[in-house]
Amino acid sequence: MSLIHLFRTPGLSGPRARQVLARANDLLDSPLTGLQTEACFNIESSAPLSDGERSTLRWLLAETFQPNGFERSSFLTGPGTVLEVGPRMNFTTAWSTNAVAICHACGLTGIRRIERSRRFLLQRDAPLDPREEIAVLALVHDRMTEVRYHAPLESFQTGMAPEPVFEIPVMEEGRTALERVNREMGLAFDDWDLDYYTELFRERIGRNPTSVEAFDIAQSNSEHSRHWFFKGRLVIDGQEVPDHLIAIVQRPWHANPGNSVIAFKDNSSAIRGCRIRTLIPKQVGSPSPLQEDDRDYDLLFTAETHNFPSGVAPFPGAETGTGGSAGESGTSG
Repeated sequence: MSLIHLFRTPGLSGPRARQVLARANDLLDSPLTGLQTEACFNIESSAPLSDGERSTLRWLLAETFQPNGFERSSFLTGPGTVLEVGPRMNFTTAWSTNAVAICHACGLTGIRRIERSRRFLLQRDAPLDPREEIAVLALVHDRMTEVRYHAPLESFQTGMAPEPVFEIPVMEEGRTALERVNREMGLAFDDWDLDYYTELFRERIGRNPTSVEAFDIAQSNSEHSRHWFFKGRLVIDGQEVPDHLIAIVQRPWHANPGNSVIAFKDNSSAIRGCRIRTLIPKQVGSPSPLQEDDRDYDLLFTAETHNFPSGVAPFPGAETGTGGSAGESGTSG
């Protein structure tokens, strides 16, 4: 069935909208005279919503302090060029998963998926040409996770069919079969990998691997998952360098350790901050009012992304391993 579209204004905060307008005018041949923004909620439901369900949905999605800025029709008015950007369709976003769970908890069990897009009305006397549209789009969306919607979404279907799973004939062809799929799928297996996995499937497991298994093995072998890579011998253009990778990364820390509170401890590090006035619970461990206090607050840095591993294997990918091939490396400094 087609999607339900609900609109909320504004799509960007005032400071952010002014920043986009200023940066866009730096890029365009002639400046914009105005910028309107709104958010669009694209909602998939297994059945038409009743009036009561629509009311509940409105209560969930509308801005608490601007209830009138939420309607079934667009808030963008007047001439200009409309650009809309939103999540790619091949992955359900984490926001959608949470939103659907909240809907189900509120009795809206027919809601299957909700994705937010952002719509921009760029106002000036002359419409934007394609080159200018591309320039503005680069300011307002992440090309890795988002895409432009050239028309309102009618479905979450991508129109793409998954590639069929196939077997790699290691039992029949040996290492040659792995070498071929290594080139075709870009698995980045080295000679050791090719030898090891040929022997693993031929001699120990006794069957052919599938293309899915080969892909998963390649991800497990990638540098961000193989923690021992960081202290391995580093050879560049045939010459071994004196330090391994983690030693190179740690050089600034060794040069000035005095400012460091925590360094290279799993996925976070901290440098010395300053004493600030802050709010803390009056009685820790039980409900209590907050009170002002002077505390030393250090600056925390974290280096950890689980986007891709979570896409391949949601639960293992969201964990943080301390070694081996589980999770991702913690090498922040």
